[in-house]
Amino acid sequence: MPAERVRGVYAISVAAELVSMQVQNLRVYERRGLVEPSRTAGGSRLYSRDDIERLHRIRELLAAGLNLAGIGHVLALEHEVTRLRAENAALRQRDERA
Repeated sequence: MPAERVRGVYAISVAAELVSMQVQNLRVYERRGLVEPSRTAGGSRLYSRDDIERLHRIRELLAAGLNLAGIGHVLALEHEVTRLRAENAALRQRDERA
């Protein structure tokens, strides 16, 4: 994963504006474990490009009627599917070379 996608660069107010959410919602999503922004030495939250995309996905799932617990499950399952697809692709490449 490119470093620029996971490096925290957006302050919470900027992140909230980018995803059309309230700052307090981003804090709630962090407390619920739905997003994990990095922190500065002084404790300020910094959101990465990946965090912004995750917040967009959270907004989509909220609009679809899911509650935060359901969103947590969906995000975990989506992450697992991505991991398994990458593992499957790696195994296929290995088999093709053999």
